[in-house]
Amino acid sequence: MVFARPGEALAGARALLSSGPTPHDASIAHQVIGIWERDFGDLTVAIGHLRKARTLARRCGSADREADALAALGVAVVYTGRTAEGLRILDAGAARGDSLTAARVLFRRGRVLWVLGRHREALDDVRRAVPVLREAGDTIWTARALTLRGLVHLSFGSTDQADRDFVAAERLWDQTHQDHDRSVAVWNRGAAAFRSGDLPTALRYLDEAAKRFEALGTPAFGVSFGRCEVLLAAGLADEALQEADGATALLERMGGQATTKAELLLVAAQAAIAAGDPDTAVTRALAAIRLFASQRREWFEAQARLVLFRSRVATGAISGPLVRDIARVATRLSELGSPDTVQASLLAGRVALALGRVRDADRHLAAAALGRHRGPALARAEGWLAEALRAMAAGRAKAVLHACRRGLDVLDEHRLALGASELRARATAQGAELAALAQRASLRPGNARGLLVWSERWRATALAVPPTRPPDDSELVRDTTAYREITSRLESARSEGTSAPALEREQRRLERAIRARTLRARSEGVINGRPFDPRALLDRLGDGRLAEIVDVGGEVHVLLCGGGRVRRFAAGRVADAAAEIDHVRAGLRRLAYEGRARYEGGGAARRAGERAAERFGLLEAGARRLQDMLLGPVVRHLGQGPVVVVPPGRLHGVPWAALPALRDRVVAVSPSAGAWLRAARVPPPLGAGVVLVRGPGLWTGGAEVPALAREYAAATVLEHGTATVSAVLKAIDGSLLAHIAAHGAFRADSPMFSSLRMDDGQLTVHDVERLIRAPYRIVLSSCDSGVLEPVGADELLGLAAALLPLGTAGIVASLVPVSDEAAVPLTLALHEGLRAGLGMAEALREARRALPGDPVHQATGWSFSAIGAA
Repeated sequence: MVFARPGEALAGARALLSSGPTPHDASIAHQVIGIWERDFGDLTVAIGHLRKARTLARRCGSADREADALAALGVAVVYTGRTAEGLRILDAGAARGDSLTAARVLFRRGRVLWVLGRHREALDDVRRAVPVLREAGDTIWTARALTLRGLVHLSFGSTDQADRDFVAAERLWDQTHQDHDRSVAVWNRGAAAFRSGDLPTALRYLDEAAKRFEALGTPAFGVSFGRCEVLLAAGLADEALQEADGATALLERMGGQATTKAELLLVAAQAAIAAGDPDTAVTRALAAIRLFASQRREWFEAQARLVLFRSRVATGAISGPLVRDIARVATRLSELGSPDTVQASLLAGRVALALGRVRDADRHLAAAALGRHRGPALARAEGWLAEALRAMAAGRAKAVLHACRRGLDVLDEHRLALGASELRARATAQGAELAALAQRASLRPGNARGLLVWSERWRATALAVPPTRPPDDSELVRDTTAYREITSRLESARSEGTSAPALEREQRRLERAIRARTLRARSEGVINGRPFDPRALLDRLGDGRLAEIVDVGGEVHVLLCGGGRVRRFAAGRVADAAAEIDHVRAGLRRLAYEGRARYEGGGAARRAGERAAERFGLLEAGARRLQDMLLGPVVRHLGQGPVVVVPPGRLHGVPWAALPALRDRVVAVSPSAGAWLRAARVPPPLGAGVVLVRGPGLWTGGAEVPALAREYAAATVLEHGTATVSAVLKAIDGSLLAHIAAHGAFRADSPMFSSLRMDDGQLTVHDVERLIRAPYRIVLSSCDSGVLEPVGADELLGLAAALLPLGTAGIVASLVPVSDEAAVPLTLALHEGLRAGLGMAEALREARRALPGDPVHQATGWSFSAIGAA
């Protein structure tokens, strides 16, 4: 019962001890309490009870009872880190009792050996135990043994064999009432799915297992470990680190297993590396190594040493001795059958290359490259990366491009299973180095088209296909409805100047629940891995120009497409441009605030006007500097037609209209040239109408909406309580044009919860992804509605990024907070141009021209961008 209904078992054992039991029954009761404390409580308390269980078993003269008590005690002693002592106790238990009892002890010794990383010995024990348990018809222990055998297979990388064992065990568990073990079976299915590269299925199993453990009232540290691994593979390193550290802190408060603590420290170190915090990674890895060494867990100790070396390399501390140390770990990992051997050899090769030791590097990279033909997608991609680095060191550009192409194709397999746009975007980080190597190999005179193709290969790929629509399940509907209510109440509390910590906690809980359900979605689309065709782009551009900005090793290169050719120009440094972008955006924000003060009248308005003039001058100077850094000599070759700018993800916040060479031009922005081409090919929907939305609490009251309603006589107007999330989504789905005047909030910490405020709460990116077809054109007049968060290799998340793959061909939105008063005439002029038949970018240019020439109006015009091609 202790693994079926742990709470009842614990209560029953305590009740039995209080009733004056026989030594035999008292032995069982103490063993039950010891197992509960061992797995769910305090190890010190557990060992005390298990020693009493063994003493009482000996007193009653039952060899089987003593063997069983010894087995439970041995496992607990190993969990404290006293490996040799624990194994001696287990050996003693295996030597006692009949064949069935001995088989159960062998299973438990095998499990301990698996925990210690001694996988071949563990497999020997479980192979000896399974036939005996099956012949005895012992369903529970056979299921446990099959589960262990699956875990051992998983450690060797044999995911298919592992899953077969887990499925067989799960069938047996269904015949029992062992709720805890059934929960473990679900958790193990998640581990197998993860090892095979199926992240959505892994998350689904792990979330289900966590829910079952919670219902049982037992902690689930193994599930936390599994979630950390999946989050890391999904590119969510910060979340993985928080999960690992939180689980470790809880384990320490409970006085839990030292073996589990070591594993959590190991995965925390891995997460810290991925999160860009190598110093934290070193601290966690050293702590894990000390624990693994004291526990004599050589397999895990070797893994932890590899993570430590990766951490030190990330800090820049490389040396010849470090290469030798990494190579020794790679050899040991290979001897132990670890799938991390490829990663170790790849790291040794990298460090040797950095030190200029080309021959050593080639040897290590050749060993790592053997992994490109086997294992899950992420492991094979690492093998292709090793092959690309070998070729780069040898100066074989064609071989570099071949390896990069094959590696990115493999990663497409990985991304194909991901339905959630956030996961798909973040997962591209796995291929960032392959893409960068290909760009470097293409950076040669006369190869501008080749560089363009490789720039497009791994840019904004998450926008190439629509995301999988969130599932229509009652729990998700319930949580999203509750989320809107909670956020509305929280905003009201904040506007009144009161704190509401309970509401904040509930908001965070609901966000976690909503996000967890969307991340489990599987892909319904096909990722197009065909090479980008520059000819199709040049044909479509006509007399226009497309400037694709490429970051190659921190240097800005501009690929100017148009007039039947592609040319490459060098500009400034990416880091300098990023810093200048922050200054320019800050200048626009300050002018927006001055605009509000100006409308208050009196002396405050006069002083605001003086400050605005001064700040406008600084803004113009910053825009000129930014133009030199981002476009350089390209400004002399832009021609007379429209311009499309395609910046890398981290430079998407540029207010392009503020740059002197672009102020009087028709300028559109796109996440990629491919995305612009797709938007240009989207046909306007026949018979679709116009939707005008006015949200609550706007400074101007959404003054443009009534004026637009008079111009668009047949428009659907939602306002004054009718602009609910569900009504807005229904109205704009498939519309020709939507204009939404509502408060916007961009969430850099969680871009998928960036939102527009409707009458009943927030309309988030998650809600937008429920659309069957987004509006053909959409105007978002609220602050920050066009802000996009760079993630992964060169991907973007935010409202605009959600709309483009769903069929929106053109968006006008703001990149920074704007003056509401100045935004009203801008948007009215914009719609005047649209009604005259202009495209979004041209209508926005004409609207800027129509604005008054004062600093606030000009800055407001620069703050809006046209995204897309319509």
